[in-house]
Amino acid sequence: MSISLDTKTFNVEKIREEFPILHQKVNGRPLVYFDNAATTQKPKAVIDAISRYYSTINSNVHRGVHHLSQLATQAMEDSRLTLQKHINARESYEVIFTQGTTDSINLVAIALQRSGLIKSGDEIMVSALEHHSNIVPWQMLCEQSGARLVVIPMNEKGELSVEEYRALLNEKTRLVAFNHISNALGTVNPVKEMVKMAHNVDALTFIDGAQATPHMAVDVQHLDTDFYALSGHKVYGPTGIGVLYGKEDILEKLAPYRGGGEMIESVSFEKTTYAGLPHKFEAGTPHIEGAIVLGTAIDFLNEVGVENIAAHEADLVHYGIERLSSVEGMRFIGEARNRAGLISFVIEGVHPYDVGVLLDKMGIALRTGHHCAQPVMAYYKIPGTLRASFAMYNTRAEIDLMMEGLEKALQMLR
Repeated sequence: MSISLDTKTFNVEKIREEFPILHQKVNGRPLVYFDNAATTQKPKAVIDAISRYYSTINSNVHRGVHHLSQLATQAMEDSRLTLQKHINARESYEVIFTQGTTDSINLVAIALQRSGLIKSGDEIMVSALEHHSNIVPWQMLCEQSGARLVVIPMNEKGELSVEEYRALLNEKTRLVAFNHISNALGTVNPVKEMVKMAHNVDALTFIDGAQATPHMAVDVQHLDTDFYALSGHKVYGPTGIGVLYGKEDILEKLAPYRGGGEMIESVSFEKTTYAGLPHKFEAGTPHIEGAIVLGTAIDFLNEVGVENIAAHEADLVHYGIERLSSVEGMRFIGEARNRAGLISFVIEGVHPYDVGVLLDKMGIALRTGHHCAQPVMAYYKIPGTLRASFAMYNTRAEIDLMMEGLEKALQMLR
């Protein structure tokens, strides 16, 4: 990664002070939290914003003329504007609040079916690198519509084969779904190129950006993707909230995902007409606190600086690989030329789960298992990996602690 770290504005120790959960001991040892690809920890700004919402403006939104409802509505819509600016959406109403990336994918899959835009004989394409959330909803859509699921192959390094992808695209391809960054391997996919290739055959594109948004700047207009999804809890925000970006003209064509309050223009027993964007896809009382505080999390992310975070994490990945390479029997799973955020590995002769349990006894939190990416593990013929995933608050010193713990664990297991 060519981004350089601005040490004048990035101070990891100062950043760590903003995260209360990091200053505790687990099993009598200082917490080393390397499970950030699963969820990130929350800064005081986010925690305080949650408390402030419930202490000062808690009310339902968009429906009340009273003071608190107006304040809550304004705060939620201000957050939508923050997200619009952050991902460079053309219009704020192209930003739909959802429960997270999984919900966003299901929204689009169900809406495509209800709108009749996916039919028998069509093809939906996914990559071999996908999280289950970017496989299963499309499989379900294929089962319900008669479409066929096509898989973009990967190589031993954990990179997608762009040439094979090009060859698979055809006039039957209606949608291509792929992640921006693999949660299992850290591979950064050539998403702009992939979007362009899909558009050459008039296919829609859906990018799972859950792992990308914590680590890099995202510009949906530059990518020209039709859909992009992100999860709040991956970007230092609350759980249960996320964003679906969709191009206005495509969102207008889609039928609503859920019915209920807020998503209507008028209701009678004879006929219901639907509200315009974004409310057509936001039925019921939304996760108001989550939507508001997601904006706070994005503000915090930008205050630290996305480029600073990317450079810091690239240094951690480089240092981690360097240190782990000395371990006897080490095998890195996924060695893409362009990677970000994490290191996935196995060690000959020991099960990842056993190592993970022993590391936890020493206060070190790594993720073990298939990471909701079983096809990836099947490709490598392994049950799972150990995954160390990094965030803005992690340090080289913590990697050193992980190495000490790993050496002790391997002595016990071997």
